[in-house]
Formats: sequence, C-alpha cells, structure tokens
Amino acid sequence: MSGKKRAIPGILRRAAAALTVIASPATLYAQSCAMCYQSAAASGQRSIHALKVGILILMFPPLLITAGVVYLAYSKRDHFHQNS
Repeated sequence: MSGKKRAIPGILRRAAAALTVIASPATLYAQSCAMCYQSAAASGQRSIHALKVGILILMFPPLLITAGVVYLAYSKRDHFHQNS
C-alpha cells in the first residue's frame, strides 16, 4: 500500500509538468526577436530551408555530448566505492 502512496505524488508531478508545457504559449520557447523574425519571414524559400537545416545541424553536438555524459554516468553508477 505504501508503494501506491509514493507513486501518486510522482504521477501528479509529472501530470502537472506536462500540463504546464502544453498550456504554455509557443512564443515562450522562442526568442521572439522581431527583427530576426521579419528578416527570416521576408527571405525566400531556399533561405528558410537553409535556416531550418542549420538549426538542426547545430542541435546535434549538444545532443551527442549530453547523450555521452548520460551514458558515462549510467555506466559508472556502481563504480564509486570499488577500491574500498
């Protein structure tokens, strides 16, 4: 019974976080620089496509670094007190 009591607050926290993300406006996630937005909107289709591809390319190094750190932390999680 105590396992269920502990699981309910965790579920409520996750539901509250998901509701907060869903309810927040989309402009909250962007910088909303008016000059940048106008410049990108006024450019042609090729420029817009290049901008989107550039954003995707710039996302990969931080993603790979984060994945590497998470992998190392997960693989070394039980090696702290091995020499004792």
